[in-house]
Amino acid sequence: MGKIRTRVLGLEEVEEKQKKDQKEKASQKKAIKKKQEIKDVGVDRDRPETKAAPPTAAKPRGKRYFEAKKLVDKTKTYSLKEAVSLLKKIKAAGFDESVELHLVVDETGLKGEVELPNPTGKTIKIAIVDDKILSNIEKGKIEFDLLVTHPSFMPKLAKFAKVLGPKGLMPNPKAGTISANPEEVVKKFQKGVLRWKTEAKFPLIHQMIGKLSHEEKGLEANAKKFLEAVGARHILKAYLKSTMSPSIKIAVIS
Repeated sequence: MGKIRTRVLGLEEVEEKQKKDQKEKASQKKAIKKKQEIKDVGVDRDRPETKAAPPTAAKPRGKRYFEAKKLVDKTKTYSLKEAVSLLKKIKAAGFDESVELHLVVDETGLKGEVELPNPTGKTIKIAIVDDKILSNIEKGKIEFDLLVTHPSFMPKLAKFAKVLGPKGLMPNPKAGTISANPEEVVKKFQKGVLRWKTEAKFPLIHQMIGKLSHEEKGLEANAKKFLEAVGARHILKAYLKSTMSPSIKIAVIS
């Protein structure tokens, strides 16, 4: 049972004072909560070092990880070529790990598209809006990573904006996912076009650029292309890592 708050009715001055007191208490609670959230904000051990990074639960690391960590010089900024080569040497898992770029940028709200020169190894499920897709969304079935639509379906999609919007799946002109030729859009994204953006509340970008089994030159080319797409002027720090490895700080050349 929640707290029972009493209020004297009929006496305007008393009632106004009670309202004011309750509002002040609510404001104090909100301020304390916000202060605690700021205090709790930390840095993921393997993510770029930034005070704005969201808190993450520490995960236990295995022997391989700590052996790999010894080979990474945290005081050094590696060239892209050196970092990719080092990642290959410090493989810490028994599966084909993803290779990821983690960037600290100068502002939130940055976003764009880039077509990498080599496949990333990630399969993207793309759907074109039709009556069946609309029916599935209504039932709570969202079985796609990207949704493309003809403009004629936008009025029908509007009622699902609150469901698709927070997931980043709502088609929109800026993302290029509304087109009179949706089939052509699908072909473009199937070629390997990536949509990237910063986290909603933090100036961080995380992007998979390939698999550890891919050739070094291919990984280097993908990383270079992605860094160019974001723009060196926006990048404050850049790190390269695989799924299970420690992060390696890399140089970003204009």
